[in-house]
Amino acid sequence: MSTDAKNNLSAVEPYVTEFEATVESIDGRAIALEQTYFYPEGGGQPADRGTLNGAEVTDVQKQEGETRHVLGTEPELGVGDTVTARIDDEFRTYCMRAHTASHLVYGAGRQLFDDHGYGGFDIGPEKTRLDFETDRDPNDVDPLTVERMVNEVVWDGRAVDWRDVDVDRARERDDVVFNLSDDTEWSDTVRIVEIDDWDIAACGGTHVRNTSEIGPITVLDVSNPGADLLRIEYTVGPAAVQRQIDTRRNAERASDVLDTSVDDLPERATSLVQENSSLEEQVDRLHERLLEGRLESLVEDSVSKNGEDWVVGEVESVGPNDVADHVRRLAGDAGDVVALTGVDGSSFIVVGTTGSTDASDVVDDVTSKFGGGGGGGSTFAQGGGLDDTPQAVVEYLRE
Repeated sequence: MSTDAKNNLSAVEPYVTEFEATVESIDGRAIALEQTYFYPEGGGQPADRGTLNGAEVTDVQKQEGETRHVLGTEPELGVGDTVTARIDDEFRTYCMRAHTASHLVYGAGRQLFDDHGYGGFDIGPEKTRLDFETDRDPNDVDPLTVERMVNEVVWDGRAVDWRDVDVDRARERDDVVFNLSDDTEWSDTVRIVEIDDWDIAACGGTHVRNTSEIGPITVLDVSNPGADLLRIEYTVGPAAVQRQIDTRRNAERASDVLDTSVDDLPERATSLVQENSSLEEQVDRLHERLLEGRLESLVEDSVSKNGEDWVVGEVESVGPNDVADHVRRLAGDAGDVVALTGVDGSSFIVVGTTGSTDASDVVDDVTSKFGGGGGGGSTFAQGGGLDDTPQAVVEYLRE
């Protein structure tokens, strides 16, 4: 076992949440006991919560080969005193469930991934994450497949056992995963946690004795947190139940809004997306026809400047990108210079020319008058952020 476990029985007897012990040392607010069942933070599992003689234990750490319980207040204790310790049973149970569930998730990964290794683990207040070392693309992993696999093991009620074995023999076995940090110091044994016909790993955390005690597991996400890593996030027990209730409630609300049943919700949503796409295409076509009609009227109302025909006008309900191709097409065809202005957040101008008049010079002239900025080349340029209305820009260019 690891060197910090000489007086710590939390992983050996995780169901013990109340005990008496003798104070071995005191360092400020840090108390070391001759023997303890408090789990110290480590391996991705948070420290246990609880009390010593009614004083709140705010942290538990393993330091210099012993477990130190940090109190929230100055201790009213002395070395040799006997204390009554109580561990927060609800939080301990949550950690036992979440930690055991990680072995179920890893066991699923053994079956789903050809290449896999242990990449990290962390129990959070609302969810837990397990990282695999693999080049598998998260998009190729179905969260519901993982969820089904692990919940089947929960439903099976498989035994969870732990025992100390020779560390060298454990490392020689290909089937044993070391769910431990590389800097962990070892004596001659290591604790092996095994779930019947599912997973086996060297692990120092707290676990339940039977997978049925975990309760439901809900897989929240599959992602890629870094190179050659795949992360599975999940929640267990009551939190998983609440997640399922929230999902069901949201589905029912959506089905009410869409006037369908939950079972028919995917088909209804698909239909609405297709209808929306069709409507967007129709709107785009209408905008295009309106723009073409507007451009035809502008061509008829061109002005002559310095011996060149200028088509200048205002367009509505379109942005600069929508009119760019039209400006390029009309330059030289409908006029020597085509300058269109409109509003897309702020006023903009798009200019196309045959080259006799430099398009970028026209944009520079407009932005020097009305503010904003822009740029382009000799035959096409555009600007935006103008401080006045499109109508004012048109009047200025038609002078």
